[in-house]
Amino acid sequence: MVPKSETRFIRLNLITIVITLLLILAGGIVRSTGSGMGCPDWPKCFDQYVPPTSVSQLPANYKEKYVAERVAKNERFAKTLDRMGKGHLADSIRHDTSILQPETFNAGKTWTEYINRLMGAITGFLLLGLAVYSFTYKGKANRIIILSLSNLIIVGFQAWLGSIVVSTNLMPWIVTVHMLLALVILGILVYTYNYTQQLHKEATIIMGKIGWLKILTIGSVVLSVIQIVIGTEVREAIDAISKAMLYNGRHSWVSKVGDLFSYHRDLAMLVLIVNIIIYKIVKDKFNGKTTALRVGSSIGIVLIIQIVTGLLLSNFGLPPYAQALHILFSTLLFSLQYYLYLLVYRTSTYNQQN
Repeated sequence: MVPKSETRFIRLNLITIVITLLLILAGGIVRSTGSGMGCPDWPKCFDQYVPPTSVSQLPANYKEKYVAERVAKNERFAKTLDRMGKGHLADSIRHDTSILQPETFNAGKTWTEYINRLMGAITGFLLLGLAVYSFTYKGKANRIIILSLSNLIIVGFQAWLGSIVVSTNLMPWIVTVHMLLALVILGILVYTYNYTQQLHKEATIIMGKIGWLKILTIGSVVLSVIQIVIGTEVREAIDAISKAMLYNGRHSWVSKVGDLFSYHRDLAMLVLIVNIIIYKIVKDKFNGKTTALRVGSSIGIVLIIQIVTGLLLSNFGLPPYAQALHILFSTLLFSLQYYLYLLVYRTSTYNQQN
């Protein structure tokens, strides 16, 4: 029987995974609606805990004020990069003229970004709760404590990096790092959820060897991470193209991305093929309604949705709702693939038992 304290941790862990995915959806909505600079400062929004609803609530020189604050913060960040030996990155920040462009107040964009920040704060508190509850595993599974505390540190760094994303006016490489850290947080959450569940379950034993399945599942995780990174870079390229075209000719933006979009599209086909093979092996090896088979089926559903949203983006002028869903389901796919790998990794075979 699972102790109540452990059941509480497992339940909170699952809730945190769901909220983290919703946070990524909120971030996708921010990105697709161009609301990333809706709040020009951080952690407050226009120096307020509850942001304004009209420009009349702001001082007349608000544009110059926040540009000056952004420049000062970026210079501090650039100096940090210099000390780390990343002078070329520091110079790219110092010479980025887009940082000097003031943002005009837009209530819709401000509140979209503000809600995204609220979701981030909720996620942070949930991770704090997990770190506290993790001590129920002291002496029994110390890795849960270490990973939960590590995730709390990472989300703190992620929040700081979010402030840099704002101050650098969505500088591409920082946005990519921000996305990768979100995957790290998700990966740790999925691992602790699976590990704490398996503590009170017997290892699954199946007939036949599954060495290739283990290789394919971890390979699918790696492919999805690469695909997410390339997708982030495609989005950054589209942002640059849209600005250069003064946000006109939306239906032509994707065609102007070039080879990068082709890589993203072709890699999507490889991800599909690999996951079809994985599902076939899982279906053959894991008879009955096992967790691995259910996760494999879920991956198939998510892949279909992901392909559909990708087609909508490339053929229908990048509709914002499709952008947000595409980001959400790419991270959900990563989470499910990693979960399946953990399940398969722990599976033993009849031959090995003998």
